[in-house]
Amino acid sequence: MQFELLDSLTLPGSSAKPNDDAFGHAANAALVMDGATGLGEQLMPGASDAAWLAQFGARRILAHIGDGAAATDAVRLALNDAAKSFAALRRREPSETYEIPFASMMLVAAGANGFEALFYGDCAALVKRPDAKLEILGIAFQNRAREAAGVTKLAKAKGLNPAARTNLPEFLDALRKERNAVNTGRGHWLFGPDVRAADHVSIKQVSAPAGTIVLLSTDGFLALASDYGCYDADGLLAAAQTKGLRSLGEELRAVEAGDPEGVAYPRFKTSDDATAVLLRLA
Repeated sequence: MQFELLDSLTLPGSSAKPNDDAFGHAANAALVMDGATGLGEQLMPGASDAAWLAQFGARRILAHIGDGAAATDAVRLALNDAAKSFAALRRREPSETYEIPFASMMLVAAGANGFEALFYGDCAALVKRPDAKLEILGIAFQNRAREAAGVTKLAKAKGLNPAARTNLPEFLDALRKERNAVNTGRGHWLFGPDVRAADHVSIKQVSAPAGTIVLLSTDGFLALASDYGCYDADGLLAAAQTKGLRSLGEELRAVEAGDPEGVAYPRFKTSDDATAVLLRLA
């Protein structure tokens, strides 16, 4: 089996900030990565630490797969690559975990009878086999509902609108506390400069015939279905094929522009980076 690329899109959440998402594809693999927004001083060269990690991780994973590594081995090798580069290039050693760059990921690697999916965090894959029900890989839909509830609670306690541009300093302590638990055993695991994360990647073997459609998405793009109710999962995948990803990106930004303060749709930022890759299994 191989993947045929049908469409791809990546949009920054703001023209004033770097796009912390990344994506990549090859005949036998594809992935999206969503770098977690930095919560402290930038430690790495480049646009942002999150952008560095997402772009570096995507490149290295696909390079290792291209060299013949199995997907699980490619992730482990890329984590080790990231650890070495982070140690060599950072301005100083992090004082707390929240200063370390992390990323969510959805990786698919083609096999003889379908593909293998490996994922961290809240990136998702929507899988539609011919004449079968859609399957959702990942925990993005559950996470987004939980995050919206958390944003609402935090904003209410501080008397703020959730997505107001001036809110980040108000939310920073709570966000740093949550980030400090990542990859420690007290919280969830993400892709980062720590090879231990290789033992905590979620893996699913997906049996799928030729003609299966797969949409890889970061949570910022998935918000059209998970947050804003413009589509359900089936409708989003169908629209990706009929309207195209760029049209959906415009629709996404129009919804967010109509609710800039996050009153109708509670969220930490008016617009998040949004990335999607549409594939056909051939």
